[in-house]
Formats: sequence, C-alpha cells, structure tokens
Amino acid sequence: MKIAILGSGVIGTTAAYYLARAGHQVTVLERQAGPALETSFANAGEVSPGYSAPWAGPGVPIKAIKWLLMHHSPLVVKPMLDAAMWRWGAQMLRNCTEGRYRVNKARMVRLAEYSRDCMKDLRAETGIQYDQRLQGTLQLFRTQKQLDGTGKDIEILSQYGVPYEVLDREGYLRYEPALAEVKHKFVGALRLPGDETGDCYKFTNAMAAMAQELGAQFKFGVRIDSLRGDSHGITSVQTQHGPVIADRYLLALGSYSTAMLQPLGLQIPVYPVKGYSITVPITDASMAPDSTIMDETHKVAITRLGDRIRVGGTAQLSGFDLGLPEARRRTLEHVVSDLFPKGGDVARADFWAGLRPMTPDGTPIVGPSPVGNLWLATGHGTLGWTMAAGTAKLLADWMSGRTPEIDTEGLTFERYAGSTTGAAPSRVHSLPGFQPKSGGTDGRS
Repeated sequence: MKIAILGSGVIGTTAAYYLARAGHQVTVLERQAGPALETSFANAGEVSPGYSAPWAGPGVPIKAIKWLLMHHSPLVVKPMLDAAMWRWGAQMLRNCTEGRYRVNKARMVRLAEYSRDCMKDLRAETGIQYDQRLQGTLQLFRTQKQLDGTGKDIEILSQYGVPYEVLDREGYLRYEPALAEVKHKFVGALRLPGDETGDCYKFTNAMAAMAQELGAQFKFGVRIDSLRGDSHGITSVQTQHGPVIADRYLLALGSYSTAMLQPLGLQIPVYPVKGYSITVPITDASMAPDSTIMDETHKVAITRLGDRIRVGGTAQLSGFDLGLPEARRRTLEHVVSDLFPKGGDVARADFWAGLRPMTPDGTPIVGPSPVGNLWLATGHGTLGWTMAAGTAKLLADWMSGRTPEIDTEGLTFERYAGSTTGAAPSRVHSLPGFQPKSGGTDGRS
C-alpha cells in the first residue's frame, strides 16, 4: 500500500519507519531541509510516560492567575484577536474538573507507557543511539503543598502499574548528588524511575535513516498546499512540485494540522503553545544533572544530554509567533543557575523556541479521521517525544489492518466528532462532491 506522510517531525518520521517496516511504500513530505527542524528540534529531552498529565486539572485556573503574576512565570498569554486561541482556552477550562482530569490522564498514560515499551524494543532491535539515559525523572517540590498535591497523580500511576518513589531531601540526593548545595530549597520529590531522556533531534534523524534503508522516500523542501479528494476520500496532496498520490495519508503536521483540515470541513482543537529551551555546554560534569529534573514551581525541565544541559519550559499562548524574547531566556537561565550553578556555562547557551500542538484535554488525536483514507497524528503537546514510538507503532498496526496492541478509546478524532462542520460540497475547498462523515471510521478505503 502507498502511504503519504505529511510532516517529518519525530511523530511522522517514526511512523515512516514502522510503516516501511510493515512493507508499505512510504513517502514523507516535509517543508524543511531535513527531519526534526521545528518542534522536535530542541525540546526538553524528556521521555516521561510517568509525567504524562493534562495541563487542565482541578485548581489550574487559580494557579494560572498566580503563574501570570510571577516574575519568572511558567505561563505567558499575549492578548490577541484570535478566536481560535480564546475558544481553545475555554475548552481547556471545561476540562479543569476532577473527573475530566482523571479520564484524560488515564488516556495519556496508557499511550505513553505503551510508547516507553516500544522505545525499549526499538533500542534492542536497532541499537539506535541518541544521547539516551535511562535514569528516570525527578519532580522537585519547593513547598509541602506541592508535595501533598501529588496524591491524585500517584493514584493513577498505581492504577496503571507505573513505578514511582516519594523522596525526602536525602532521598533525592541519592539520584542527583549535584543538588546537595541547594537541597534547602526543596522539601521533597517524586521520582519516576521508568522515565528516560534523550536528544529528540538525533533520534529523529536516526529513524529517518533507518526508514530510508527500508525503502521510505523523504522529500524535503516541499511545501504542502492542500489535500484534494472526491466522494471516496483524499485523492492527492497538492505541493508546489505537483500532486503526490497515495492509498492512505497520514497528517502529522503538529500545530499546522488544524489549518490543513479546515478546508475539509474538519475542526480539531489543536492550538500552538509556544515553548522555549536553552542548550548549555557542561563545564563540570559532577555538578550537572544526571538525568531529568522538573522544577514544579517554574514548570521547567533540566535534562542531561551527553555533554550538554537542555533546559526547557514556559507555556506561551501567542499564535504562531516564533520570536525569542530575552525575558523568556532569563527565566530558563535563572532556573538552571538556581539548581546547578556550577554545572554549565549559560553565557554560551543556544536559545530556541518551538510550537507544541496542544489539545485542550491534553490527549493527542491519533487514528482514523472521518475521511476514510486520512489518518491523524497530532495534538501531542509537550509529549510528542514521549509518545512518538507508541503513536507510530499504533498507527502502523492500525493502518495495516492489524489490531492495535492497546485500547484506542478516547485517542481518536471521534471524541471531537461534534466539531465536524458538515459543510456543503460547494463550500468544501478542493473536494467536489465530498461530504464528511460523522464520527470515526475504521479507516478502510
């Protein structure tokens, strides 16, 4: 079967590998000059299934007000006349209940844990190298209230058999000895030993090379203009170099997936949430992190990647802006200097920003769409790297007609089926005679 994948970030590229391994003729279309040059390029480096949780939860609206007032705020909102942003925000607020949080987190953990298992298999089968470390994540709490608030998360971790440790000051120093000089700043920690770290950019490029060895074709520097189709589904991808024709199509364009679907009469609540990172060269390895630290107060992750420290954080609602304001850099520099003042040289850090494709409930949109031969893989937010292998393996099985290895309930477009516009054929761009179906499909042509 011929499969066209739109997007060569970590999700699209890893899917290309699994689909090519399954025997399909795969073509990947990417506007950049190579894989993982946008959101997958310099993320925080966490592969953290245990830390998978929706941003929308009980108490978050009140916390958000406090965050906005902080000098080094983890949340930035740029007031804009953008109806999509305000609509997304309203949908997120509706998910800030105890019941919705539990449902959404359970869905996310299910996919993230599966992805962790797929990553283990990938390493064993291929020997792939990407500055990986298998030493867990340490979530640090500066107040007792933060530590006490982990109860509902621990309950869900226990439900899904995710290992964890609640640690006091001396306990977390066993895993991160470089924190000894600043241990007075934290009351305790939650350790997730099953979590991993690694360079997403290196991983994605290695996956692209292995996919090409299996016969997948990557076409870089290709602008994707639109999807065209008829009453049976998608018939081609229109690019500046002409149409690309396949039997099935996988949309993995991150935050840009929303606009690509709108002409088809399909609405998904995926909105870009901007994040920042700095990559700091290590100057004293004994004073740098061993794995990943999450500072719960500032919502900043600090990760060891080989001879570098990656510091990532901030949630900024500002549309598709990719500017690099110095204030955001100062926040990241403050946190890494506060925890590991002797570990690296922040003056020589590289500064970067990317757009995380977020759904208001935190769960990605993975699987068949209402258009029979169009499949979706978007909305992973901050967890694209964490969920990449599992998403790709799930899609490869599903698109090949095999039963997925995990329950797919709540992962697909179907949970947003009421957002289908149902536009008349004359108003659907490039789809004469096409009428979107309601709800999900089994994806068969």
